Amino acid sequence: MTTIDTAHLAAMFAAIADAMSADRDRLCALDGVIGDADHGIAMELGFSAARDAVAALNAGTTEPTTLLNTAARSFLNAVGASSGPLYATAFMRGAAAVKGKTTLDEADMVAMFQAMAKGIQDRGKAETGEKTMMDAWAPAATAAGEALAAGTGLAGSLAAAAEAAKAGAEATKAMIATKGRAARLGERSLGHMDPGAASAVTVIEAMRIALTG
Repeated sequence: MTTIDTAHLAAMFAAIADAMSADRDRLCALDGVIGDADHGIAMELGFSAARDAVAALNAGTTEPTTLLNTAARSFLNAVGASSGPLYATAFMRGAAAVKGKTTLDEADMVAMFQAMAKGIQDRGKAETGEKTMMDAWAPAATAAGEALAAGTGLAGSLAAAAEAAKAGAEATKAMIATKGRAARLGERSLGHMDPGAASAVTVIEAMRIALTG
């Protein structure tokens, strides 16, 4: 049975920040085709701010809810673009899902993960098939829950989530954008991966590696 504490969660945010820095230029290039070419920069700024804020907490006395809410505030303060409110909401919903717990077991972690995805969906008012980050997050959340129910544990659940996210992001190439700035391109958005879905894959894969090795 895997047990996750705030030190693990702080390391998770550090891993996501590192992964986002490494992926920044690719994400900006994807965004340059159908957006403002700044998505990678925004995501790097947001996760770097979240990493620094949670690192400043005392991991020995901080509950996961406090850490996640701290990450939410710092991300939102750093990123004014659309991804700021979306990921801030994700972390706040994740915090609410594990409120009162000092450590998290596998079921708690999957519940947190699914709450994050639902927070993004509720805040962004997006459904799958609209060429947004939800095309990665929604199938990832479903896959994580199904894998946990099948007894795969946290490693198997996050691996399933990462694979589903990758497939979902790839599928956005065949979609016409109907949300956000990309929607103005109409059919010209065909053939291009949604940058928000691409960055969601980066986030989820970094979470998987950080939490399960």
